[in-house]
Amino acid sequence: MSIEVKVPVLPESVSDAVIATWHKKVGDTVRRDENLIDLETDKVVLEVPSPVDGVLKEIKFETGATVTSSQVIAVIEEGAVAAAPEPAAKTEAPKAAVAVAAPAAKADTSGLPPGAANYAARNDVNPADVSGTGRAGRVTKEDLVKHVTSGGGARPEQRVPMTRIRQRIAERMMQSKNSIAMLTSFNEVNLSKVMAMRKELGEPFEKTHGIKLGFMSFFAKAAANALTKYGVVNASVDGTEVIYHGFADISIAVATEKGLVTPVLRNVENMSFSDIEGAIAGYAKQAREGGLKLEDLQGGTFTITNGGTFGSLMSTPIVNPPQSAILGMHAIKERPIAENGQVVIAPMMYIALSYDHRIIDGKDAVLFLVDIKNQLENPHRMLLGL
Repeated sequence: MSIEVKVPVLPESVSDAVIATWHKKVGDTVRRDENLIDLETDKVVLEVPSPVDGVLKEIKFETGATVTSSQVIAVIEEGAVAAAPEPAAKTEAPKAAVAVAAPAAKADTSGLPPGAANYAARNDVNPADVSGTGRAGRVTKEDLVKHVTSGGGARPEQRVPMTRIRQRIAERMMQSKNSIAMLTSFNEVNLSKVMAMRKELGEPFEKTHGIKLGFMSFFAKAAANALTKYGVVNASVDGTEVIYHGFADISIAVATEKGLVTPVLRNVENMSFSDIEGAIAGYAKQAREGGLKLEDLQGGTFTITNGGTFGSLMSTPIVNPPQSAILGMHAIKERPIAENGQVVIAPMMYIALSYDHRIIDGKDAVLFLVDIKNQLENPHRMLLGL
C-alpha cells in the first residue's frame, strides 16, 4: 500500500519551507518515526518522520526545493522490503595484478547538525579534517565554511546563499530599524551578592534540582518582577493601539550555528529558579540539535540576550517586534568601585535596555532598569518578592 509523506501543517506565520537534507534515497528501507528529511523554515529546522515501515518509493522534490504546508513530498510503499543487492558476477582472476585505487571512504557526518551535514555533503568536506570550535570541539557549519574558503589561492572567496533562518533574521532586524523609535539606556550592576549566593547555594541547588544555578535565572526573575511593575515595558504596539500583557513571556536569545533564535519561557512571573534553569537548558539543547518547535519561538512579550557569553562588554541590543523592549546582559568584569566611602574591587556588569520610545518614556525605561539593578544587588529580597 502506498503512503504519502506530507509537509507538516505550518502555522500562519510560516508560508513555506525549503528541503535542506534528504536522509534517505529511493529504494531505501525506512522505519516508522525514522527521520526522512529536514525542512528549513524561516524560524526552525523541522524533521519529517516516516509514518510507516516500508520502502521509500518516490521522492517528489529534491534538496533546495520550496514546499508548502501539507504538500506531498514523498511516497512510501508500506510493508515492503528493500531489494537485496545482486551478487557480483564471478570473473576469471587476472593473469597479472593490476593496481586499482580504493574508492574514497564516505565522510562521517552523523555527529553534525543538519545544516552542517548538508554543507559538508555539498562541498565534499570530511569533518574529520576540520578543527571544531563548537561546544566540546564540535564542528559547526561556520568551521566548514571557513575550511572551504581558506583553501586555494591567495584571495579566496565563496558566494553562499543565505539560509531561510538568516534571511528571516535580516528581515526582522530591518523591520525593527525602520519601524521602531529605538533608544537604549545603560546601567551597571554589582553582582557580588549574586555570585556569593551561587557559591553558597549552587551545590545544594544542583543536588536538589539536578541542574546548575546560572545567572540567567536571576536576570529572568528580576525582569519578570520588574515587568509586573512597569507594564508598558511589557506591552506591544498594534497599529494605533497598545496591547498590555498581564503575563511575562520572556524570549531568551540562544545563538546557534544557523543564527539567533529566541525560545519563549511562558509565565516567568510564576516560575521558580529551577523551572527557569531547566527550561533554558532544555531549549539550548534543542536549539543546538535542531529540535526546537515553531510554537517554542512564537509569542514572547520581552527578550533577554546575553552578549557577555562571547565577551561583549557593552552593546545596544535590537528590539524584536512586536515586542517593545529587550534587556542586554554583558561580560562580568572586576572593577574598582566606591562602596561606603571605600574603593573596593567588585564583579560588575553593564546592562542595557533598548526600547520603543513611541510608547515607553525615558522615565519608565530608566526606572525599569534601576529596578532590575536593585533586585540583582539584593537577591535575597528578590527571592522574597520585596
